[in-house]
Amino acid sequence: MKITKRFLLGIAGGTLFATAPISAVAQDWQPRKPIDFVIMAGAGGGADQIARFIQSVAEKQDLTNRPLVPNNKGGGSGAEALIHVSNASDPDHTILVTLNSFFTTPLRQDNLGIDIQTFTPVAMMGVDPFVLWVHKDSGITSMDEYVSQVKDMGGEYVMGGTGAGQEDSIVIAYMSDAYDLDIKYIPYDGGGAVAKDLAGQQIMASVNNPAEAKGFYEAGDFVPLLAFSDERMPAYPDVPTIKEMGHDFSYYNQRAVVGAPGMSDEAAAYYQDLFTTIYESEEWQGYLKAESLSPLWMDAEAQRDYWGLQVENHKKLLAALGE
Repeated sequence: MKITKRFLLGIAGGTLFATAPISAVAQDWQPRKPIDFVIMAGAGGGADQIARFIQSVAEKQDLTNRPLVPNNKGGGSGAEALIHVSNASDPDHTILVTLNSFFTTPLRQDNLGIDIQTFTPVAMMGVDPFVLWVHKDSGITSMDEYVSQVKDMGGEYVMGGTGAGQEDSIVIAYMSDAYDLDIKYIPYDGGGAVAKDLAGQQIMASVNNPAEAKGFYEAGDFVPLLAFSDERMPAYPDVPTIKEMGHDFSYYNQRAVVGAPGMSDEAAAYYQDLFTTIYESEEWQGYLKAESLSPLWMDAEAQRDYWGLQVENHKKLLAALGE
């Protein structure tokens, strides 16, 4: 898996920005039934954890008159979720928790007929950096040791990640090219399964988001070696960034909520107001800090512009991957 560095410099991460949330105008519309809260990844991963945390905040604060019902659809690198939401029979009661596969999967699978600009912007809740993890029993404690072992194994080093041609594989591909590594990659439906298999040593390393690896790290099972963030992460102050190692690259996974195509303006305003309230809550701000997410709020117009930018960026990334 090779990737040309010149395609990647400066286009995947970029400087993060945040603006104050702008609450939607209060509307008379209210959900009439449970809300289909679709997650485009499997159980246990970062998107799943975020969706269930959001659900708990909404329930604890009694923010909705009908419950958010998490619905994992991680098949086909998120294609299952995109098709489900795009074909929703009731757009006003269907919302989606997204990853960067919101951009990459429609690009890689033209036959889906998915145009993300037809979806309804709701809320950008933050962005999630990536970290390179190995198991403690590997004996690896530094990036130099990692590179040496991967090269010594001559193409037999196995890593796992969420999906093919999406976030994890993009990060691993860049790292492979930057360090001239030959890595076998196994795609999974979600980051929870990736972390579980690293813990069980069915794979040798991962680039899980911090929240996905946190429990195993705190138990002493995982060792972080490298961060793909713009700066060192407060939770891992001794872990260098790939930029510090001489490679001008960073990559973040979006943690956003979008509505189904065809959602009414009244329903969109309701959900925008709901997720503004959740974003501003003490619980969500604490979650961002505890799980090492970076805040990144956008209003609906900014989200559409961001989608367009990320589609163009990921076209270049996927072209470099040969996708």
